[in-house]
Amino acid sequence: MRTVGVVTVGRSDYGIYLPVLRKVEVDPELKLHLIVAGMHLSPEFGLTVGAIEADGFHVDEKVEMLLSSDQPEGIAKSMGLGTIGFAQVFARFRPDILLVLGDRFEMHAAAVAALPFKIPVAHIHGGELTEGAMDDALRHSITKLSHLHFVSTEEYARRVRQMGEEPWRVLVSGSPALDNLCLVSLIQREELAARFGLSLNAPPLLVTFHPVTLEFEQAGWQISQLLDALRTVDLPLVFTMPNADTNGRMVAQMIEEFVESHPSAWLVPNFGRDGYFSMMASAAAMVGNSSSGIVEAPSFALPVVNIGRRQQGRMRAKNVIDVGYEREEILSGIRKALSSEFRASLCGLVNPYGNGRAAEVIVQHLKEAVLDDRLLLKHFVDLAPAPSHGA
Repeated sequence: MRTVGVVTVGRSDYGIYLPVLRKVEVDPELKLHLIVAGMHLSPEFGLTVGAIEADGFHVDEKVEMLLSSDQPEGIAKSMGLGTIGFAQVFARFRPDILLVLGDRFEMHAAAVAALPFKIPVAHIHGGELTEGAMDDALRHSITKLSHLHFVSTEEYARRVRQMGEEPWRVLVSGSPALDNLCLVSLIQREELAARFGLSLNAPPLLVTFHPVTLEFEQAGWQISQLLDALRTVDLPLVFTMPNADTNGRMVAQMIEEFVESHPSAWLVPNFGRDGYFSMMASAAAMVGNSSSGIVEAPSFALPVVNIGRRQQGRMRAKNVIDVGYEREEILSGIRKALSSEFRASLCGLVNPYGNGRAAEVIVQHLKEAVLDDRLLLKHFVDLAPAPSHGA
């Protein structure tokens, strides 16, 4: 039986992983070894390790790594603590293959720690771009630390190959997040409101805004511009929590203060998979800079006002309206998103991130991959032959 170690560090990656975890868990040839770290273990971010256990999964390892600081020094120290913590895990137990996802600094610590243990690493969602965030560099670094690549589109596969990865290592699987759409039972708006203590007399705006880590000095101004724009919107406002990024606590505090002074605004720390998808299905539009607006929202034909540079470079469907950070630009985007003409233009929208069968593809390849020196010893593939020294 092959042991698949899976690293999850927060609610965002866990929701994407879930179809893969279910398939690994029931496959008689595979054994799931679940490693939980980062925001999952923090009360500040909802202590979502409890949600994992409530879903019926056994948590095999916990890696405490987050300091109570969202400043650059604190983030860098958390990365170091994470590397130490994952090293201790791998010294106790070495999985046959390690599965990581995305671009978080917590996830990067796991991939770095796996390197000296010669653990084969499989990476989901490589090749993408988020040019406004340090996650962009972390994602590409995880690609170079990984041995198998499950990418969401052919464009991203081409980019991973462009980074020197051998073509046989790269597989277009689509995004596992879309597999969830076949698994969830969407909750009607009235029940959704009752479950999370909301008052939704109309379809709300779903607001998810994370700090732009390469512009963290401007986080206060950026969230204040968004909140100023939202003050003028006559719809219920449902906020989700920002990530544990540089100045994330400042963003969270400003949102909390806004919600306290606005009776038609709510902050939900953790919707869970079913709740979040149900909110996307019920919302009038989504506003912010979350990757879920890029990857999952097209499946709901949900208009998305994408603010600033955090998702710059990612492939978009036509439901995404890109705007800058200033109040008037955000308001203009919201007005367009709420217009009946824009909604009508999204009829029949096709999601470019896959067909909902990613988990099947990923698990089959995790099971069939030959774990030998060919997999571990990587060769850089140049795009063109290097010129000879005599040229």
